[in-house]
Order: sequence, then structure tokens, then C-alpha cells
Amino acid sequence: MAHIELGVDEQEFPGIIGPMRFRPETARPLNELAEVLLRRTPHPLTPGERELIAAYVSRLNQCTFCCSSHSAFAAVQLDEGAALVDQVLADPDTASVSNKLRALLRIAAAVQQDGRSVTSGLVAAARAAGATDLEVHDTVLIAAAFCMFNRYVDGLDTYAPDSPDSYLAQAHQIVHEGYGTAAGTPVGGPSAGAGSVSGPVSAQQ
Repeated sequence: MAHIELGVDEQEFPGIIGPMRFRPETARPLNELAEVLLRRTPHPLTPGERELIAAYVSRLNQCTFCCSSHSAFAAVQLDEGAALVDQVLADPDTASVSNKLRALLRIAAAVQQDGRSVTSGLVAAARAAGATDLEVHDTVLIAAAFCMFNRYVDGLDTYAPDSPDSYLAQAHQIVHEGYGTAAGTPVGGPSAGAGSVSGPVSAQQ
């Protein structure tokens, strides 16, 4: 049970969804941030790749809800599907990803540890692999944002479903409608999207 009374059935509105319904004023900018970082196009990184970074950081932070939700969001947007997501979560160094994405994942992992852990060497390696300044910038911001989303979800001790199907169902809605439009959102208000974006598959962050 969440640390505060969210005013919703936690199994119906799990993870970040309950807190976002509790406080729509803060949910709105969080959803907007997730939408820009994870879905806005054109962008040199695909939405699936950006979701993969979010899922990886959430895994490092041991945030079950955000990792499960964004893993599902990534899987439905990557040609290689859940198999690639599982590889990255297990070990990005051996996963079947491009050298550029591997270098960006290393930057994301450094941000998760401490922003000051991002060295000029890590950035240089990403550039050498073809990463642009925009990709480096957004990787750092995605990682930093998901540290926040993860702590938001776990700091309130929100409910995380056990069934992968619950995350997959929300993934398709996020892909087609975006963050801030997930099922169960109050009329005129934001939904659970950011976070999860932390999230933000009853899934957002």
C-alpha cells in the first residue's frame, strides 16, 4: 500500500498513475517531459531506443514498475522486440545494439551513479561511435529524469503489477496516443504517462 492515500484503487492505477491522478498539477509537466524526451520526432534515436535507455536506468535503480513499463514500451517499438530489451537489461556490453547506442547506455549508467561520473572520455567515445550532441544531451536528461521518476514511484511505495500483460496492454496505448493520454486519466487532466515518464504497462515510469 502506498505511503499516502492516493484516492484510487492501486491495482487499477498502479505505479506512477496513482500519484499523477493525486496531483495533476505536477503530472502535466512530467508527462510533457516524457513526451518530448521519449516520443518527439524527428530525432536521431528512435522512440524504442529512447525507451530502452529509460528501462535500463530504471533497472539500475531497481524500480520494478518503471523498468517493467518502459521495457514493454521499448519492446513494442523495436524490431528485435523483448529479446533485445532483455539483452540490454542483462548486459549492454554484450547486447546486439549499435556501438553508438552502447556508448550512450554507458553514459546513462554513469548518470545513474552520479552526474559527475560522466567523463569526457565517455562522451568522446559516444561521439566516435557517431553520437550527436543532441543524442548525448537527451541521453543524460533521460537518465536524470528517470532517476527522478524512479524515486517518485518507489518513494511513495506504489503498487507494481506482477503480470507482464498489464504492462504490454498500456504500451500499445502509449505508442498510439502518447504520454498524458493513458487510460484512467481524469477528464481534462494528465494521465500516467511520464514515467514513466518516469515511469514514465500501466506503465509510465
